Amino acid sequence: AMMLDGNIVLFRAAIAILEELKDQILKLKDFIMPKSVWMIGGDGWAYDIGFGGIDHVLSSNLKARMLVLDTEVYSNTGGQMSKSSQIGQVAEFANFGKKNYKKDLFRIAMSYPNCYVASISLGANPIQAIKAFKEAENHNGPSIIIAYAPCIEHGIKSGCANKEEKLVVEAGYTLLMRYNPEEDKLYLDSKEPKYDKLEELWNNETRFNALKIKNEKLAQELLDYQKESLKERYEYYKEISSKQEA
Repeated sequence: AMMLDGNIVLFRAAIAILEELKDQILKLKDFIMPKSVWMIGGDGWAYDIGFGGIDHVLSSNLKARMLVLDTEVYSNTGGQMSKSSQIGQVAEFANFGKKNYKKDLFRIAMSYPNCYVASISLGANPIQAIKAFKEAENHNGPSIIIAYAPCIEHGIKSGCANKEEKLVVEAGYTLLMRYNPEEDKLYLDSKEPKYDKLEELWNNETRFNALKIKNEKLAQELLDYQKESLKERYEYYKEISSKQEA
């Protein structure tokens, strides 16, 4: 009986301490940030070997957030060609330039009814990138942000990743976009691309310029093919955003 009485006393003391702690914590509730969990991976994870998992999350309708650091090449395993690699890009298994188009993960994700999707390039437009993260965070459903990510495998000759992040957007190589399913609206944040800057991009990155050295005629053919592919992609998204505004 004495032991039971002692346990009851200890139990009541513990409850009193917890009540006091609860009151102290509640006073600080405005300073406690809510948990935010993100899944982060490269293009190999998102476009290729892990795409099944990405697809599962996108179709789950759960409040799950994903960030894709898109280097367009298998950076961690030696610089092999990826489904995210762009037309004309030289990489392992594509020594004379990749001959087909880049997989459009934005378009795939946008096809799900309740999936927030954004495409960003931080150095090109930091405000647009911050807006995308804020919207993805607040969306009550799956969210995915695809971020253009400069990489050592690109061989950027200027050495300035920030400048390259601007150039890829100006040339229409990367599009700044946000699709919000709650509004069923696509925001095309990119300005009209200057496709003549694609040649400047090719000259400034070894992954493209290497093909010019190997085979100048083939390089020009693939540059033209890339330009037409990027034009078609831009017009596709421009038409969707224009229809929604009408």
